[in-house]
Amino acid sequence: MELKSGLSAFITGAASGIGRALSIALAQKGIFVTVVDFSEERGKEVALLVQKENLKFHSGLKFPSAIFVKCDVSNKGEVAAAFEKHMEVYGGLDICINCAGITTPILFHMDKTDGSNSWRQAIDVNLVAVVDCTHRAIKIMEAAKKPGVIINLGSAAGLYPNIADPIYSATKGGVVMFTRSLIPYKKKGIRANVLCPEFIRTEMAEKVDFQFIERMGGYVSMETLIQGAFELITDESKAGSCLWITKRRGLEYWPTPTEEAKYLVAPSGLKKRFSSVMNYNVQIPQSFEKVIVHTLSHNFRSATSIVRAPLKLPIKPDHVLLKIIYAGVNASDVNFSSGSYFSGSKQEISSRLPFDAGFEGVGLIAAVGDGVKNLKVGTPAAIMTFGAYAEFAMVPSKHILPVARPDPEVVAMLTSGLTASISLEKAAQMETGKTVLVTAAAGGTGQFAVQLAKLAGNKVVATCGGKDKAILLKDLGVDRVIDYKEESIKNVLKKEFPKGVDIVYESVGGDMFDLCLNALAVYGRMVVIGMISQYQGEHGWKPRNYTGLCEKLLAKSQTVAGFFLVQYAHLWQQHLDSLVHLFTVGKLKVAIDPKSFVGVQSVPSAVEYLHSGKSVGKVVKTWLKQDINTRLFTYWISDAYQATGCYNLLCLMTIICIRDMYYNVDNSYSLNILVYFLYSVKMVSYLYGWYAPCGMFCYGMFIVVG
Repeated sequence: MELKSGLSAFITGAASGIGRALSIALAQKGIFVTVVDFSEERGKEVALLVQKENLKFHSGLKFPSAIFVKCDVSNKGEVAAAFEKHMEVYGGLDICINCAGITTPILFHMDKTDGSNSWRQAIDVNLVAVVDCTHRAIKIMEAAKKPGVIINLGSAAGLYPNIADPIYSATKGGVVMFTRSLIPYKKKGIRANVLCPEFIRTEMAEKVDFQFIERMGGYVSMETLIQGAFELITDESKAGSCLWITKRRGLEYWPTPTEEAKYLVAPSGLKKRFSSVMNYNVQIPQSFEKVIVHTLSHNFRSATSIVRAPLKLPIKPDHVLLKIIYAGVNASDVNFSSGSYFSGSKQEISSRLPFDAGFEGVGLIAAVGDGVKNLKVGTPAAIMTFGAYAEFAMVPSKHILPVARPDPEVVAMLTSGLTASISLEKAAQMETGKTVLVTAAAGGTGQFAVQLAKLAGNKVVATCGGKDKAILLKDLGVDRVIDYKEESIKNVLKKEFPKGVDIVYESVGGDMFDLCLNALAVYGRMVVIGMISQYQGEHGWKPRNYTGLCEKLLAKSQTVAGFFLVQYAHLWQQHLDSLVHLFTVGKLKVAIDPKSFVGVQSVPSAVEYLHSGKSVGKVVKTWLKQDINTRLFTYWISDAYQATGCYNLLCLMTIICIRDMYYNVDNSYSLNILVYFLYSVKMVSYLYGWYAPCGMFCYGMFIVVG
């Protein structure tokens, strides 16, 4: 929601502290405010201040730009009257902020009463009233069928125990979980979020021992809190979000995606739709094609060839045979073909030839060897080991990563997604409230880095080359996109980020490495995950000297950390599950390059295309044209039919065919399924008597398509 003049806000606890500051801050944007508080004197004073700020935006109004309503938020009748007064004056509600709160009048461990005037009162004000106000605000917003934002004021005491005041901690913890559970309202355009600041200089905080506050890092500034509140209002992706604000760490969303993934599971409906693929039986041929490296060279095409390998059953004990459906293309494929990832002399490495090429793929388990447990034939799985550029891959069962579906988006989450997720957590030690620079950001791994940095509450700067890539990055939420074909990266960083950036996610190398190092802030961390600009060339990947590197790092207490994904294999499944969850709930987008590469023969072209710099998103190759028969898609169609119904499915299949024709893909499988579907509907229409409305249409489509 854009903070623009003419919106209206309803704020409880608005006569002092945080509520007062937010009322005035919103008024400075030209927003009308209903000041709700029990203190009449202070409340009227704030209303006058709001009106004064609004004079800069409004003149000649027939209604006041701010009103005060005296209200005890624990009295549901007074709360109802306050909302009615707001609607009477402003006719709608855009923002509701619930700030009213109290500490427990009598500390719990000293309370000898029944709690009516102590802990019960604190629960009524801090929790029950928040639920009441939130419920009323939602009903108003639903009735208006307009977007709305609700911010509930929690506390850091709702995220960790407050031994001194357990009732306060309990109520704020309740506010946090209540608000986070309101995420489904986002579908209706209503976003509820919770602010959890540590100590802010207010009357309530001044009762706390100052030495304790100092040990916690000191007071959080009111400006920082307002910044956090405005972020929750304006960022459309924030719903059910908890923003933790401390002096030590700044703005930080809690829990982190990694923590959240530990307890979240896929919805039962989602699991049901996945189950149909789980029963697919793969036909196992006597032989299959694969790409091998026969000569060490950074020229992937000349280094590789396609061979046919025998496939005999039963397979080895403790091994799994995977039917590859999609394989990921990576910049480091040329490093593999040149032998850079193997130790020893060139002669020693050459003696090990041939190598099976390809780092990652997803597909279906075709067979399992003796001793393999918990992995069944027909279930989707992923691999991140050599040999993915093949129709089948036989790997030790310990290398199998179970996945929900064998989709291209899952391929993108493997090498590319895991590199971003793990390196930002472990090597970059990414926190919240930082400035993060991502180079080659529109590529396979860059797209994940920018989104994960944004999800963690950071400002993201991204470099790319080309308008299409810039458009993608803006769509992913990047704050500042630098298209090096249009402007100088060096000049932009120097002018717009004079203090430097806190984290650099670097994958280009060469001159870009130098540029990024010079743009790194004091205490900054640069993570090197690759150097694609140095992989190609006459002599391939050659080491480069970085004169003065140690002196630069020493001068600013900076860190340059390398990251090699293989050394973090123990974290793959955990982070993959987290990425899949974020994608499933719509918090993560996965861009797949639209150019089609089908079959084993297309692998060299796919690698060359990636290194051309033309790709947008993850480059993926598939075997669909050659090997996946109609049955697999029939299962998917069955899922889609159950989920969307006949009409929506017909539209879906038609769109798929049109899409494939647009991208010059062999769409025979899509057309076949559409024909079968139309024919089935035509037959069923005879049985159920709805031939006229549906059967005739399907019959006509059947003739046109078939």
